[in-house]
Amino acid sequence: MSRSSAAELRAELTNLIARGAFLLDERRFGEWIDLTAPEFRYRIQAYSPDIRRDMTWLDHDRAGMVALIELLPKHHVDGADLLRQVSVGELHSESATEASSVSSLAIFYTARDIGDSHVDGGSSRLFLVGRYHDRFRTEGGKWRLSERSVRLQTRQLGVGSHLFP
Repeated sequence: MSRSSAAELRAELTNLIARGAFLLDERRFGEWIDLTAPEFRYRIQAYSPDIRRDMTWLDHDRAGMVALIELLPKHHVDGADLLRQVSVGELHSESATEASSVSSLAIFYTARDIGDSHVDGGSSRLFLVGRYHDRFRTEGGKWRLSERSVRLQTRQLGVGSHLFP
């Protein structure tokens, strides 16, 4: 791969990851799922030193994620905002149609204070840290997310944990 095509690929995939984070922050889950390939798989895992093994907190294919998204309005939500900060690190092109990346992830949680007639941003705190291990493939000339494994370092999430990182 030439240097310019490697840079173009990095830019395309970085933009895809950033767009996905923005859509999740905005709770535009339907638009987020549109960024994924038909064979998409999403996992959330964390290593537990207590049991000395990985814990899998979520493991769904695309249909399972769509079903989860459809159920989100029925969940109790405290109204806090989540802000995902993603820094793309390693990126590998496996072929002309497949690539992978590892990105650092930090999600900030901002509580909302409800005033007399409006909602003001309240205090913010670091909610979780981890990494996205992503796989991509081209579909119709566009890159799509085909797999995401979220590897969390944070294991105690508390409020808001039903909204996936």
